[in-house]
Amino acid sequence: MAEGDGAIYNKFKEQVLLGEVDLVDDTLKVALVAAYTPDIDTHTAWATTAAPGSLEFATDGNYSAATLGSASATVDTDNDRAAFDGADVTWSSLNLGSSSASPSHAVMYDDTHASDLLVCYWEVTTASNGGNYTLQFNATGIMTLT
Repeated sequence: MAEGDGAIYNKFKEQVLLGEVDLVDDTLKVALVAAYTPDIDTHTAWATTAAPGSLEFATDGNYSAATLGSASATVDTDNDRAAFDGADVTWSSLNLGSSSASPSHAVMYDDTHASDLLVCYWEVTTASNGGNYTLQFNATGIMTLT
């Protein structure tokens, strides 16, 4: 999965700089949505109108938003960067056929933050077929700061 482009929401960037987000200790959720048109400038919270929360798949077909596991932050002094990473997310035996749609995006949000702050998203193009569906993060991490 995660074949396409992705981006980090601008409000999230601000909240990190203000110290309002703890990527390692907060509960981060990853959800699948359909027919979403991301806007990193105006979409800030999971459940607001026109934001991805209204486009999430129903909890059926073995689907529900996943909690990101193994969150970590590391420093790479050899390459002068820091990385945030977590375990790849897998939905087992995912069958979204009952909703007659395939995911357009996977969206990460901070479920601990008061507004369920949007973190980042990825375009997805693989249709679910009843098998396992995995969002595999880059080997260098979910996001890096250089």
